[in-house]
Amino acid sequence: MNRPRFAEIARELTEGIASGRFPVGSYLPTELELRDQYQTSRHTIRAALHELQQLGFVSRRKNAGTRVESAQPRNGFRPTLASVDDLVQFGSENLREVQSVEEVVADAALADVLQCDEGEHWLRISSLRVERGAQRARGSARVVPVGWTDVYVDPAYQDVADQARAEPDTLISSLIETRYGRRVAEIRQDVSALILAPEMALRLKVDAGTAALRVVRQYLDAAGKTFEVSVTVHPGERFSISMRLQRSVDESS
Repeated sequence: MNRPRFAEIARELTEGIASGRFPVGSYLPTELELRDQYQTSRHTIRAALHELQQLGFVSRRKNAGTRVESAQPRNGFRPTLASVDDLVQFGSENLREVQSVEEVVADAALADVLQCDEGEHWLRISSLRVERGAQRARGSARVVPVGWTDVYVDPAYQDVADQARAEPDTLISSLIETRYGRRVAEIRQDVSALILAPEMALRLKVDAGTAALRVVRQYLDAAGKTFEVSVTVHPGERFSISMRLQRSVDESS
C-alpha cells in the first residue's frame, strides 16, 4: 500500500519537529519553499500542514507563516459521535498484550473482512485484551481476556509493533498519528455476531461454539484512504456496545 504524498511530507515534518530541527517557537519553511523542496503541488503541502495543525504541532496565520507550537501531538483521537465513544473507553480501560506480529497477504476471505483488494500486504498485530489490573495476576486461571484483536496496518509501520508492546493502553491509531503524522479523520465500524471456532475459543478461555461479537473498524485519513483495520472478537457476555439516540427537534413545529 502506498501512503498519500501529503502523509509522507507530514511524517517528515513531524520527525523534524520531534528531533529539534524545527524547535518550538520557530517557523517552518513557507508553502512555496516546501513545494519546491518536495517537488509537489501547493495543495499537497497545505494538506500536510493541515495534518500537523490538527495534531497540535503547529499553528498557522495568514501572512504570518506556520509556527511550531509543540514537539508532542495532542492526546489521541476525540470522537464526535456517540456511537464510537466505546473506542476510547476500550483503549484506556483494557490493556493490550501483543501475542504475535507478522506480515500477511489478504486472501479472498480476509479481503472481504478488511474491504481491500485480494493480494494486498498488511502487517498484522495480534493481541489479547485484558482489563486494567489483570496483568498483576498474570498466569492466574481467574484472569479472562476481554477479547482478541487483530490490527492490520501498512507494512511500512513495522516499528509501531514495538511501540504497541511498550504502550499497551494507547490505541495503535494514536501511535501511528504520533510517529507518522497520519491522522484519523473517520472511523467506520461494523458489528456482527458469530460462533467461536475452537482455536479462538481456546484463546478467549470459553467453550467452542460460544456466541461472540466481531467488531471491525476501518481507520481512514483525510484523503479517505484506509491505513488501519482492527478486527476484535469478544465473547458475548464480556462486552456490550451502548449508545444514546435522541429525537431530532423539528424547529418548524
